[in-house]
Amino acid sequence: MKSLAKYIGLGAIAIVVLFALIQLVPYGKSHTNPAVAKEPAWDSTATRDLAVRACYDCHSNETKWPWYTNVAPVSWLVQHDVDSGRGWLNFSTWNLPQRKAGEMAESVQRGSMPRWFYVPIHPEANLTVAEKAKLIQGLQAIGRGGIGN
Repeated sequence: MKSLAKYIGLGAIAIVVLFALIQLVPYGKSHTNPAVAKEPAWDSTATRDLAVRACYDCHSNETKWPWYTNVAPVSWLVQHDVDSGRGWLNFSTWNLPQRKAGEMAESVQRGSMPRWFYVPIHPEANLTVAEKAKLIQGLQAIGRGGIGN
């Protein structure tokens, strides 16, 4: 029985040491928000407000970085999601071509955006049916106006 407790204790110490060591990995801690170059020509302030609530943390240069984004391995995951999100679609660089701009309304409509794991941590992104319909309508209107140009 003592040897089992010893192994559990050593395992717990190893986990704490490993957790402390991974904090030294710099990826995910720079938290840069480049300047906003150009936003889309929003059809309304309501559409923009909904996009800010549900999309901007990953799809703009106006990401909010809560305290837990400084703690590895969460910092790594968040940084990866922001880098990836900005790479696919960035509402802050509308002067540049947007790879997935044509699919933004469909992604919201399908329920693939915002991502399933984002909403529990950011309840403001949990849009009502009416808000989701308004966001989809607004994103479609942006598309008719020439996305990413």
